[in-house]
Amino acid sequence: MGVLSIQSSAVQGIQRGLDGIRQNAADIASEEQLNSAGKETDLVGSMVGLKQNQVQVQASAKVVSALDEVLGTIINTRA
Repeated sequence: MGVLSIQSSAVQGIQRGLDGIRQNAADIASEEQLNSAGKETDLVGSMVGLKQNQVQVQASAKVVSALDEVLGTIINTRA
């Protein structure tokens, strides 16, 4: 797996996590309105999803950080 592939996967992980967070936040925000309309909602599921997406973003960000550190070390070693 090449450096660009790793970086691309990490950035995609961050993007998917952020998209999920936006969706979870919208679900949580609309929870009261949906309940008022008599529709079934799953606040617990939305909160769990929010935490899962947060962890995904953090893990992907750590991959980007580690990759940056490794590339910096390689560049310093070669220089």
